[in-house]
Amino acid sequence: MSVNLTAQDQATIRTAAYGAVTLMSYAGIAGSAHKVATDGTLALASATGTVGHVLAAKTKDFKLDAKSSAALADQVLPALTESVALLKAQDGAEAENFRSTITVAIEAANRAHKGEPSPTMAEMTRKITEALNAA
Repeated sequence: MSVNLTAQDQATIRTAAYGAVTLMSYAGIAGSAHKVATDGTLALASATGTVGHVLAAKTKDFKLDAKSSAALADQVLPALTESVALLKAQDGAEAENFRSTITVAIEAANRAHKGEPSPTMAEMTRKITEALNAA
């Protein structure tokens, strides 16, 4: 099935994906926020399918409101839900690809620290997963 995404749809998907990694870096600030962001972003770079093409585009059509973790979450968590919903409306497999891509990026971000994820990283992971599953 072909997926036709508007420019706004693509911006929403990029906001959701890169915003989720940024939220994880906020949660991982006690360790190495840079390593969290790097590992998460590298995972996004390995995305395939329509989602992979959208994330690989070199556009600056979105801006993350990174003044605080709360402001960023207010922007990103609804974008995650909206991204799954708009992809599901066109192709269920591509919606699942998006969920999987974000899940892998979050797992990669969590592995940036040795041992178990910190409580703050675990909680942010839960919130992101909840937003992905809300659609």
